[in-house]
Amino acid sequence: MIMKKFFFINALLLLGLYTARAQDQTVQGLKDAAGKTIAIDDTSHKTWRTGGIFSVNIGQGALSNWAAGGDKSTFALNALLNGYASYQKGKHLWDNMADMAYGFLNTNSQGSRKSDDHLYLTSKYGYKAAKKWYYTALVDFKSQFTRGYLYDDAGRTYNSNFLAPAYVLVSLGMDFKPNDNFDLYLSPISSRWTIVSDDTLSAQGKYGVTPGKKVLNEIGAFVSANFHKDLSKTIAYKTRLDLFSNYKRNPQNVDVYWTNLLTMKISKYLATTISLDMIYDDDVKFPGKNGEEPGTAKLQLKEMLGVGFSYKF
Repeated sequence: MIMKKFFFINALLLLGLYTARAQDQTVQGLKDAAGKTIAIDDTSHKTWRTGGIFSVNIGQGALSNWAAGGDKSTFALNALLNGYASYQKGKHLWDNMADMAYGFLNTNSQGSRKSDDHLYLTSKYGYKAAKKWYYTALVDFKSQFTRGYLYDDAGRTYNSNFLAPAYVLVSLGMDFKPNDNFDLYLSPISSRWTIVSDDTLSAQGKYGVTPGKKVLNEIGAFVSANFHKDLSKTIAYKTRLDLFSNYKRNPQNVDVYWTNLLTMKISKYLATTISLDMIYDDDVKFPGKNGEEPGTAKLQLKEMLGVGFSYKF
């Protein structure tokens, strides 16, 4: 009887020790798994965020003995790159943005001409002043890649080139950044230089420079608003609005640069892109009727619609 109790008690002790050991192993396994999960998913330590979109759209057409009429052949190519790189650590915030595009159209009757051409670069450094507000210094550059012409019934007129014009803006102000999708920059004091490096265009006094001079300086107020958001898994929207008022001359005539880009994915590497840009610059004069002077400033509009290769990174 005593032996039976002894064996029974030993069996219980062995079972208890085995169960405790199994529980310890299970708990340790869960801890290890949790640790691995945290090591993979925790990105709070990262200081750089980068991303953007690259797209190429191609269009082609051909007609032969077509009674409805039209050009015998057409070809269009448009490429766009829109990207950003942001650094944030402690109270420091550094945003960098690039917006580049180039496109051309070739038709049998009119030959080749540009359909899009711009180069925009912005760098903005901020030091946190209060919740959602930053003391900020900004540098902005705008220009284009190649020669540009105005077309009319009489032919074409040389009108622009790389660094003709180019706009360089240096500014100090405050940046309001409530979230990762929106920021509003406000500056009461900014300096902007309009550069016309081409001798022919500067001699004509293009883009507000004194004829023969290649640089025009303006002092004024600057406002810039940026918004970007994924509206759904397949639709993304990005917009930027820049406003500049020149204190030296006609401050009521505010210069406007407004860009919009809507991307709708069809498949992993196929998407529809729609862009709409609006520009008003009081110093950009267009010839009057029949080329008569003086020219007048006008609202500039550019709309692009394309379907083609698109890669979001």
